[in-house]
This record gives sequence, structure tokens and C-alpha cells, in this order.
Amino acid sequence: MRHGLVLLLWVFSLSCWGWNDGASTDRDRPLIHALHTLGVHYRYGGNSPETGFDCSGLVAHVFAQAWGVVVPRTTEGQKRVGKPVRLKELEPGDLVFYNTRNRPFSHVGIYLGDGKFLHAPRRGAKVRVESVQTRYWRSRFNGGRRLDPPTF
Repeated sequence: MRHGLVLLLWVFSLSCWGWNDGASTDRDRPLIHALHTLGVHYRYGGNSPETGFDCSGLVAHVFAQAWGVVVPRTTEGQKRVGKPVRLKELEPGDLVFYNTRNRPFSHVGIYLGDGKFLHAPRRGAKVRVESVQTRYWRSRFNGGRRLDPPTF
């Protein structure tokens, strides 16, 4: 969690200097928007900070806000976007997929870097940052997907 706090402070310091959303590159934009969702309550089917998020609703919201793109609303659709990446190849902004319901690709989060990812975990919880290296998450990892920023 300490790294998430450091990243959040870094984002805040950039915004104080007048950079619009704190992103230094288009690839950073999803990270900034993802961090703004920390602490939002989980809600099945939720896709906004006001109503809460489920895991795939969080991902769809973040990429819509960051890049103005429509990412599929479900993990089933999200597992097909972008390019596949392995755990050791993850870069900040990549999607990370897990088998949490005896079903591959049933959970998704956004990789932040430094072995951490952000996600909306379950009913009764809030959006938070966790390590991809814990036994629980490592044993359930199904793969990552890398989305490229749109070019206009």
C-alpha cells in the first residue's frame, strides 16, 4: 500500500504544477484515473464512482475517462482486447485477469507497476491496491492484456 500512496502523492504533486491530469504520457492516463477510484465501494454491475464499481465496470470507467474509448463492460469481453502479456512482462496500465470464481478470467484489475494492481474486489469491500505476488493472486493469475492508447 505504501507504493500506492507514493504514486498518489506523485500524481498530486504533478497536478500542483499545472499539468492537466498529472499524466506525463498517454499510457499514464489510465493510472491517474484508476487512482482516483481508490476507496469507492464495490457494487455488482456498478460502473461509476457515484454508484460503485464491480471489477470490469471499474476497468471500463477508467479507460473511458482516460482515453475516451469504450472497453467491453464484462471480463468476458475485456479478455479479448489488446495484446496478451505474461506476469513477468506486465507494464503499468495493463489489465490483469484472475480466476476467482472457478472460471478463468472472472476477475480483472489494472496493473500499477512495482508488483501492485488496483481492483474492485468484492461485495462489502472498496477499490484498493494489492500485490500480484501474494499466494492468492499469483495462484489465480490467468494473464494480462496490454491496451494501446488511441491515436487520433
